[in-house]
Amino acid sequence: MSVSKPTLLLEHYLQQLKLPTMLREHAKLASLCQSERADYQTFLLRLCEREVHGRELRAAERRVKTAKFPVVKTLDTFGFQAQPSINQELIRELIRGEYMDRCENVLLIGNSGTGKTRPSQYTTCYRDVRRRGHRL
Repeated sequence: MSVSKPTLLLEHYLQQLKLPTMLREHAKLASLCQSERADYQTFLLRLCEREVHGRELRAAERRVKTAKFPVVKTLDTFGFQAQPSINQELIRELIRGEYMDRCENVLLIGNSGTGKTRPSQYTTCYRDVRRRGHRL
């Protein structure tokens, strides 16, 4: 199968510009957008969104690796059963970040050892706060 000159040039430029996700996804996404009859701006928007998302994921992975954490902790590994007083649904709601859209504050109050630190980290760091235009 012969690859067209524009495709070769596009892949070369994407490689030169260090856009690996765009390089990997552009053909699949072009076919998808063509089948949906999406306009060029929609195609470009989706392609850029994927590149930005990929960069954010790689940056987070790089930061975790650089920090040399002994164990990577996620919300899935948090022991809600070990601390039954923590409302699991409320923590998951906070992770969605809707309180930021409403400009509300969140205050976690409790005695030492009651499980405030990790849930608070998840509500701010677990999700991508910057993508929504908010600062910590």
